[in-house]
Amino acid sequence: MPDYEPAQPDPDHDVPLLPAGSVLLGLLSFSMMDVVMKSLSIELGAYNALLWRVLASLAIVSVIFFARRPRMPGRAARKVHLQRGIIMVFMSYLFFWGLARVPLAEAIALSFIAPIIALYLAAVFLGETIHRNAIHASVLGFSGVLVIAWGRAKGEFSEESMLGIGAILASAVLYAGNLVIQRRQALLAGPIEISFSQNLIVGAAFLLLAPFFAVVPDQESLPLIGVGAILSVISAIFMAWGYARAEAQNLINLEYSAFVWAAIFGWLFFREPITLTTIAGALLIVAGCILASRRQKKVAHIETTVV
Repeated sequence: MPDYEPAQPDPDHDVPLLPAGSVLLGLLSFSMMDVVMKSLSIELGAYNALLWRVLASLAIVSVIFFARRPRMPGRAARKVHLQRGIIMVFMSYLFFWGLARVPLAEAIALSFIAPIIALYLAAVFLGETIHRNAIHASVLGFSGVLVIAWGRAKGEFSEESMLGIGAILASAVLYAGNLVIQRRQALLAGPIEISFSQNLIVGAAFLLLAPFFAVVPDQESLPLIGVGAILSVISAIFMAWGYARAEAQNLINLEYSAFVWAAIFGWLFFREPITLTTIAGALLIVAGCILASRRQKKVAHIETTVV
């Protein structure tokens, strides 16, 4: 048994105040990190941006983790850490590679399709029944993706931007697999252990390719890497703390605040306009997620924290 005892969700409140506030702060921190990572991915490439930021995050969270003199995670926790870590290696690279090629708000909107995909993954791996609402939600979500892609093709069409959309959608599929195991992890380990384990696994995986692809960043990039690492750790801790204390079904709608932050930050830092097709597509995807959550609440959670 782990030495971490998560607080039990309060059944008398649909959205407990403290867990909700923790998740909102985590989402804000992660949206700010997206801005940093988009800049680093454009400058250094997605691999190097992730490699150095994850290593910096690992250095920060290791100090906190070992200062607490933790016990060795149990077998069940180690298994979940490894499963989720492997998924996040590919998920994070695809997302940030795509983020360097499409506007921030579009990327976040497209990632919202993950909970709908998770319904089908839960049916395959957990034997859950696919209800009619899930099928309707899929239609809405897929329509939203088509609207965003159509708007991109109609406007500033480029092969790079369409490849970016494809990478983000592929990341969303992995994102959905992450949803199936994410709450189990929050119940087996504390926020610091989760952040440490994910950065350790992802960092080790990227280091395997370092002899072939790693480039030492210049001094101008170091402050951005440090800020990105700090925001990553803060986001992971707040998100894990919140989801260990309230059921995912009670927090899912808070996740869509990420689109608002993405739209604001995309305009402020990259002068990315918010198109009507992006807003329309996002609304269709969010509507599909909300519809799906009415019948499949346990897996309808977006984990935005990618180490």
